[in-house]
Amino acid sequence: MTDSSGATRVDPSYAERLHVTWYWWPLPLLAAGILAAEIHMGHPGVRSWLPYAVVVPLAVLMLWRAGRTPVAVRDGKLLVADANLPLEHVGEVQVVEAKDKRRVLGPHLDPAAFVVHRGWVGPVVRVRVTDPADPTPYWLFSTRHPERVAAALRSTSRT
Repeated sequence: MTDSSGATRVDPSYAERLHVTWYWWPLPLLAAGILAAEIHMGHPGVRSWLPYAVVVPLAVLMLWRAGRTPVAVRDGKLLVADANLPLEHVGEVQVVEAKDKRRVLGPHLDPAAFVVHRGWVGPVVRVRVTDPADPTPYWLFSTRHPERVAAALRSTSRT
């Protein structure tokens, strides 16, 4: 994209969903099958197929819902899960690698911070909130591409 001065600008939009990785699926599905078998326990009739028809789809639904967390920068807002932060209130943007995540989520976490952490996603991004009326000091959220999120936030905060 080129602006009126002829300089190339980075497109500030970004979007992703924090899907559950494939290797998280087999164990819950196996557990759901075993639970359904425990309920079934060789009884005839409805009790033979109903546990499988209820428990296994319920496990699939839970895994699917866990992987639907959106992270986006668009329409002048930072959108994480169901929350949004106007980009004019975005301050310092810090990328925290997976190896340092324990420190920022543990003893150095402010209890008033907005946190969306997904354990199956390595890095997190910390965004300082500059709105004086907002009691939340910063947002801390998981993302698979922290540098792209940070670049989108930084490019919109300079314009």
